[in-house]
Amino acid sequence: MAGVPASAAVIGAGWAGCSAAVELARAGCKVTLFEAARTLGGRARAVDVQGRQLDNGQHILLGAYKESLRLMRAVGIDAGAAMLHLPLQMRYPKGSGGMDFVAPRLPAPLHLALALLRADGLAFADKMALARFSSTARWMDWRLHNDCSVSELLERYDQTERLIELMWRPLCLAALNTAPERASAQVFLAVLRDSLGASRSSSDMLLPRLDLSALFPVAAAAFVDSKGGSVRLGAKVASLASQGGRWLLGDSEAFDAVVIATPPPAAATLLEQAGAPELAASLGHFEYEPITTCYLQYPAATRLDLPFYALRDNAASGHWGQFVFDRGQLDPAQAGMFSVVISASGAASELGREALAQAVAEQLAVVLNRPELARPDWVQVISEKRATFACTPGLARPANDTGLARLALAGDYTASDYPATIESAVRSGVAAARLFTGKRK
Repeated sequence: MAGVPASAAVIGAGWAGCSAAVELARAGCKVTLFEAARTLGGRARAVDVQGRQLDNGQHILLGAYKESLRLMRAVGIDAGAAMLHLPLQMRYPKGSGGMDFVAPRLPAPLHLALALLRADGLAFADKMALARFSSTARWMDWRLHNDCSVSELLERYDQTERLIELMWRPLCLAALNTAPERASAQVFLAVLRDSLGASRSSSDMLLPRLDLSALFPVAAAAFVDSKGGSVRLGAKVASLASQGGRWLLGDSEAFDAVVIATPPPAAATLLEQAGAPELAASLGHFEYEPITTCYLQYPAATRLDLPFYALRDNAASGHWGQFVFDRGQLDPAQAGMFSVVISASGAASELGREALAQAVAEQLAVVLNRPELARPDWVQVISEKRATFACTPGLARPANDTGLARLALAGDYTASDYPATIESAVRSGVAAARLFTGKRK
């Protein structure tokens, strides 16, 4: 069939599926969006906990997330109001033994040079190591001939132990959700290209003021409805088969095109049924990493001096938190609530939720020098066990094109130079949809 398909099913309403659905609807296709859960957003969604609307994980977006920002605008989200825009920074609480690195609002690369010059908590050797790494990476166009681990890359370019502890390791964990010892250096360089090596606005850090479902998926679903499509929650697609040049979902519904936008295990099942057994088998090699977010509620007047801080994590000291966010500075309705993120949180999760929450509260009390923070009024620990795939060197990731007519694959795990982020999910969804619409960037 040529031209934009008259009808399409998108299976999975995470950020990839919602992006594919919006792009197809914009092209004039009648879209039916299927989601097995009752909430939109997949692994970046809102959850209701005892009457509180929380996210299943705290996220930071970048100004470089061009596709995410474009689609937000397309469905009516005002990104300027929906997110707090901050300059690129890595700031630790004063007196915690960290550093204070913040890029001024100047054109690139002056913003990075001045940030490095002004940075507190870094010795001259640390600053020279960072400057050397940045200039070398630019010269290499942020690419490697052969992928290796992030740790190997940092050793190769003589990065200091302190710079690794305070800058490179936390950035790697936050971006790739994989420890530097086993994380892909090539993917890490792609992230650095769009942060440390990007224009000033592209390197901005964007903190959502809305919950993650409201930030895009809910508006995306409304957009699909407005274009004559439909959204079905609590609707698991159990079977997929080709029939007469169309795709049959279940026993009765047929569509001209289908985008599979589920996690790899569910996608593998559908691909096997659809007649792509080799592609289905290739999705079984992914390993996964968890992310844990600990929410702590204090009296409403409790605030941080900044919207967020980096934290020095040290398992031996019982310090598991890597970043702390003051939710009240993002949403006044959450005044007094802090969220603490632990990426690649497998070891931390072994403590159990109650013990981990107490450890995090005590960590905040110590590093912020505020003893009262050891006694929150309320805590909630949310662990997304398969938050991302483990982003290891040379990892094979499937293309959006399945090789079958009018059947595409979308998800943050598909081929990309980015790790498993919101932006990689959105890009994948857009790319999958454009296989059908013929549109190019």
